[in-house]
Amino acid sequence: MAKVMKPGEANGGNFVQCKGCKKTLFASEFKDNLFVCNYCGHHHRLTWRQRVECTFDEGSFKPLDTELVSVDSLQFPEYAEKHTASVEKLDQNDSVVGGIAQLDGIDVSTAISDFTFMGGSMGSVAGEIITRALERGAEQKMPVIIFCASGGARMQEGLLSLMQMAKTTAGVHKCREVGVPFIAVFTDPTMAGVLASYASIADVIIAEPRCLIGFAGARVSKQAQVVKAPDDFQTAEFVFRSGMLDRIVERREMRGMLTSLVSMFGAHLREGTNG
Repeated sequence: MAKVMKPGEANGGNFVQCKGCKKTLFASEFKDNLFVCNYCGHHHRLTWRQRVECTFDEGSFKPLDTELVSVDSLQFPEYAEKHTASVEKLDQNDSVVGGIAQLDGIDVSTAISDFTFMGGSMGSVAGEIITRALERGAEQKMPVIIFCASGGARMQEGLLSLMQMAKTTAGVHKCREVGVPFIAVFTDPTMAGVLASYASIADVIIAEPRCLIGFAGARVSKQAQVVKAPDDFQTAEFVFRSGMLDRIVERREMRGMLTSLVSMFGAHLREGTNG
C-alpha cells in the first residue's frame, strides 16, 4: 500500500494530504509546486532547507554562525531536554539559520526562521543570528532578506528572549544608517515578539498568501474584540487591507519578486562597491 505523508513532508511517501483542503496530492507534484496545494492554493510551511532550495541560486547559500547554541540560564523545567531533542531531530542548533546567499548572482545577507524547531520561537541565539544577518548586511553593503516564521519569543528564556526584540530592532537601524535595504518575508505564522520587533519595521514587507500574522493568538484576539472579527482576521489578506503589508506574493513568484527588489534597491550599493 502506498504511503501517505503528513502535510508538508517532502520525502518518504508517494502521496501527501493537503493541510488546507485535505485532498490527497502526488508527492512529486507537491514538491515541484513548492509545497503549495494545486487545488486550494494552501502554502504549507517550509523548513529552512526547503526555503533555501526554492529561493536562492543553486549552491549559493553559505550558513554562518552555526556554532551558536542557547543556554538554559533559567533552568526552566524540561527546556534543555526539549531543545536537545529538536537539535538532534532537525540537525540544526536553533530556530533560525543565517548566512549569505545569492539571487541571480547578487549577494544577500539572510536569516531564515524554521517553525519546525520549537515553533520558530525567538530565543537568545535566534535573535543573535538575526541581528548578525542585519549587521553583516550593513557592514558588507548587502541587501538583507529575513524569512519570518515564529510563534513569538521563547518563554523558556524569559527576559533573555524579550531582549532580542530590542537587539534585532537596533540591527535594523544599522542598515538604515548606511542605506542597506531590509526585506521581511512573512510566512505562516508571523506572530507576537517577532512581529512587534524587526519584522514590522522592514523597508519592504511581503507575505505568503493566507499566512497567520498578529500579536496575540487568534483566539485571544477574537475574545478581546467588542465587535465580531472578520472571518479572515489575522491573515495576510486582512493585514494587507489594513495597510501593514506592501504585497502578498505567491511562493512561485517569490524568488522573482525578491530578485527584482534586491536588484532595484541594492543597485546603489553595487555601484558604490564598483566605484
